[in-house]
Amino acid sequence: MGRIICAGLGPGDPELISVKSDRAIRAATDIAYFRKAGRAGQARRIVEGMLAPNVVEHAMEYPVTTELPFDSPEYIAALAGFYDDWASRLLEISKTRDIVVLCEGDPFFYGSFMHLYTRLLGRVEVDVIPGIPGMVGCWTATGQPITWGDDVLTVLAGTLPEADLARHMAAADALVVMKTGRNLPKIKRALSAVGKLEAAWLVERGTMPTERLARLSEVDAEDCPYFAIVLVHGAGRRPEREGLA
Repeated sequence: MGRIICAGLGPGDPELISVKSDRAIRAATDIAYFRKAGRAGQARRIVEGMLAPNVVEHAMEYPVTTELPFDSPEYIAALAGFYDDWASRLLEISKTRDIVVLCEGDPFFYGSFMHLYTRLLGRVEVDVIPGIPGMVGCWTATGQPITWGDDVLTVLAGTLPEADLARHMAAADALVVMKTGRNLPKIKRALSAVGKLEAAWLVERGTMPTERLARLSEVDAEDCPYFAIVLVHGAGRRPEREGLA
């Protein structure tokens, strides 16, 4: 019986892949990765040039992405069936050999692999290799710390209802908003409602060659790809402000 190894890829720059994930990826005989139908897939692009010449690739193509509302019964049923099917396929492969599943960022932080993990646990040996979360690469790109002193960092999913976004945003010292994309207009309205829009940044494709950094207030709300994160930096207690440095 082989293993299923999930390799966290980090925020996008191949040089930010951990040594452990790098070793697993280069040694793999089978690689699986998520992608939208007809696309190369971000995870696959990150590992370009790292795979063994004879590696067998398994592209796990989502049946839907933005075609249906994410909370609709049809969307939920389609994704559940997709994860059930691929859990079975990976389990079958692992009967004879290891297979490495690629996951952007950290697998246990909004990673799609989580949905496979819960289906595979107890049925096969599953090893998860952590990765640097994408938000870390994004806030580093801004050139300033995301939190200071006793700041509270709040991480939100842009898919939340607008009122819930605003409520959490109002209470937070520092903010990270994931899952932006078509949710960006709603995110901008919520930030504006709590007086934090002018302090917000949008980081697209953080750490990648096509990285873009912009003030969110200056970005067209309709101009936002999937790989983008909204940030609001904390401004808490600092030694130099307290006369301690």
